[in-house]
Amino acid sequence: MMMKLNALFLPVAVCGLLLAGAAMAADPAASCAGCHGPDGNSTDSSMPSIAGASVAYLSGTLNEYKSKQRPCSEVAVLAGEKKGTKTDMCKLVADLSAADIDALAKTFSAKKFVRFKQEIDPALAAKGKTVHDAQCEKCHSEGGSVAEDDAGILAGQPLAYLKTQLADYKSGKRPAPSKMQPKISPLQPADLDALAAYYASLK
Repeated sequence: MMMKLNALFLPVAVCGLLLAGAAMAADPAASCAGCHGPDGNSTDSSMPSIAGASVAYLSGTLNEYKSKQRPCSEVAVLAGEKKGTKTDMCKLVADLSAADIDALAKTFSAKKFVRFKQEIDPALAAKGKTVHDAQCEKCHSEGGSVAEDDAGILAGQPLAYLKTQLADYKSGKRPAPSKMQPKISPLQPADLDALAAYYASLK
């Protein structure tokens, strides 16, 4: 599933930019921790980690939100001073300059990705590996763990998040890249669940 999940697993992504008006916080990493966890590593099953992804992937994602090419679902801030308040990515990135986006992308690209701790059904993950090898490996090499693919890091993301995003791609709620569409179209719900389990299981 050449899931160049055009910013694959940042759908509610970078939701924690928590920028005050047009001004960026002094520490972009701290600004995003409200949703994406310390240094961009998620501590909540509904939110993706953004640490360690490539600059191209992160800047592309932010630009897609800024131009509203990506759907911006409203989410609750998970931690910090604004915990419990509602926001969405389109609002948060609206006033970012090209320099701001480049700075954020470089900041999080330099962070170490820490895989989300979770228990996964080994048998289901094994089925998911078969799906991945047949449909996804070309764009998401080594189980979706290589940042240089510029397709987002899938390996070790939260299971709940992965399942939601794959279902949204399948239903069309999230627009899929042209290369991905013929790969995900034939997959059934059980295939998607297995695929999510595979990525989530990788250590």
